[in-house]
Amino acid sequence: MRSMKTSGMIAGMAVAAIVLAACGGGTGAGNAGDGGTQGGAGGEAKTIKLVAAEYSKDNTKAFWDAFAKTYKDKTGYTLEVQIISWDNLDQQSSTMIQNNQAPDILNLNAYASYAKDGLLYNSDEVLPASVKSDILPTFVKYGTYDGKFYGFPDLSSARAFFYNTDLFKEAGVASPPKTWAELEDAARKISALGDGNVGYALPLGPEEAQGEFSMWLFNNGGTWKDQGKWTINSAQNVETLTFLKKLTDEKLTQNNPARTNRADAFDLFKSGKAGMIIGFSPLAAALDEDGKVKYAVAPFPTNDGSESKTFGVTDYLMAFKKPGNSNQAAVKAFYELYYQKDQINTWIKSEGFLPVTQSGIEEFRGDEKLKVYLDTLPNAQLTPTDDPTWDRVKLAVQQNLGRALTGDPKAVLDELQQTAESAS
Repeated sequence: MRSMKTSGMIAGMAVAAIVLAACGGGTGAGNAGDGGTQGGAGGEAKTIKLVAAEYSKDNTKAFWDAFAKTYKDKTGYTLEVQIISWDNLDQQSSTMIQNNQAPDILNLNAYASYAKDGLLYNSDEVLPASVKSDILPTFVKYGTYDGKFYGFPDLSSARAFFYNTDLFKEAGVASPPKTWAELEDAARKISALGDGNVGYALPLGPEEAQGEFSMWLFNNGGTWKDQGKWTINSAQNVETLTFLKKLTDEKLTQNNPARTNRADAFDLFKSGKAGMIIGFSPLAAALDEDGKVKYAVAPFPTNDGSESKTFGVTDYLMAFKKPGNSNQAAVKAFYELYYQKDQINTWIKSEGFLPVTQSGIEEFRGDEKLKVYLDTLPNAQLTPTDDPTWDRVKLAVQQNLGRALTGDPKAVLDELQQTAESAS
């Protein structure tokens, strides 16, 4: 997950699939290196190391440095902090783990491969029961591997439907669409305005095609997996991708959406030339700061007008075991402090994202602009991050889904289904 303040991207890089796949054999639970932990197998660690993603230049390091001081003052333990750019985090963290130098706490967007290899503490070992009960159930669900909760969320985002109110008015569209037929009609009217205007900004490029497609497929009753089986080429998903191809064929989107990444689509919307887009709270913050585009936010339309569903994203603060579990007490103290409301919610607000706890939702409700996200966040659907093979599947989706816009949607999804089944 990335902040709009740095790169406009969220939820990680495709390279994660390569490096996490390389970890599939694991190093073994008992072999994870000290990684900054002092004390070794023979005694309790007094120092632990955090490797964290850089969400923004201004806030990330400042928060974790302050947190480390508070952690020292309150617990007596020392926290070493290393902040790494999202561009390099996957590769550097993978190298650390393969070299038996795993950090004690790692902030990353995937955890299941490490849980499968037995490298991580589960919630029963390091997470206070009061903290687990406060975390939103949807994040517990997707953070659970083989019946144990390993993927502890640090912050979240949820997607919503953004529309340009000036373009809607100019095109004679009275209200945001509630069905895909209404969305297509609105896109047609906006595109007909000419002057470079496009109805819907569709990013199916290699950066995050799985995110865009998730929002669409969830709102057509589709899934990536159901009851342990991959459903990528289900009838609902074929129908969804065929609809996106129709929007493209009829020139109701920007040129070449198969090569358009989300940041480019956001830029198009921020320029005032796109009528509709899937966005999230950091996009709203950027639009508000710029002040050039009048927009509104609504639930994403569904194919049949039923209740809207949202695509959610979270990153994780996973805990690596060390020899003799020497770091267990210090790691537990880390989570006890991090999930206190004055810590976690300060962090989330500074980065412009959404809460991961029920108490956080209640605290954030004072911001009316977040209402559409907070109302849907508890029931958000995520990609199957609880499957250790998801990162390989995700990479295949990112690289190949866009081909459906100039080819056969069913054939593309059939290939992706085969990839998923062979990877499992």
